Amino acid sequence: MTAHQLKLEVEQRYSKVVSDDTIRRILKKAGYDSRVARKKPYISEINRQKRMDFANEYVSKPPEFWNSIIFTDESKFCIFGIKGKKLVWRKTGKAYEKENMVPSVKHGGSGVMVWGCMAANGVGKLTFIDSIMDQRLYIQILKDNLLQSVRQLGMEQDFRFQQDNDPKHTAQNVKLWLLYNVKNQLRTPPQSPDLNPIEHLWDLLERRIRKHAITSKKMLKDIIMQEWGKIAPEDTAKLVDSMPRRLIEVLKRKGYPTRY
Repeated sequence: MTAHQLKLEVEQRYSKVVSDDTIRRILKKAGYDSRVARKKPYISEINRQKRMDFANEYVSKPPEFWNSIIFTDESKFCIFGIKGKKLVWRKTGKAYEKENMVPSVKHGGSGVMVWGCMAANGVGKLTFIDSIMDQRLYIQILKDNLLQSVRQLGMEQDFRFQQDNDPKHTAQNVKLWLLYNVKNQLRTPPQSPDLNPIEHLWDLLERRIRKHAITSKKMLKDIIMQEWGKIAPEDTAKLVDSMPRRLIEVLKRKGYPTRY
């Protein structure tokens, strides 16, 4: 609630006339500050338990396990970036409490869609999605890019494939293709972008492309490919190294969104 909304509620509930400034002063005295609400996906009770189960199963895995995983995802990049913030009154250290965040959707705005992958030792192929994404197109993207990326990263001997639970990813035809082409899979729980480190790689890529003055879709594509090629193995290694800490925080937060 905003300070003005609180003022109106006080007036309605207690018949007391106060100003917005008085409300703000009282909130500050009580230790609250006006902050931008963090955007995190809504997590249902069923998926909260799935997140807990996943964290308990994998929290003790050694670094070698995480280094064998190819993390994959799609993302959208806009010509002028995505804007929009919401202020909340909260105390220091309470940014990730449920009531201090706003649910987010994964894609929004106009620009270009990409599919990409990464592992601890670097990035794989990045490809643009120029038509409506469905299960057939997704299978074609995997055919054209996944195994090439595995070879590019030198992981032909033994790798695990990770993807999120988008319906296109879990369609029966996709499952069949993966059954015949990918021996090992890491099935992360739904509503868990904080358990896919490539999400932070998208953030890194976003910050880097925003250093350029982009004025067209073609220019955006060129810059994305240029900056993707500059991502170093050290960048992806740090992200993959964070997986045990992510799982520990999921357990600490009892399955609710984490700071990742």
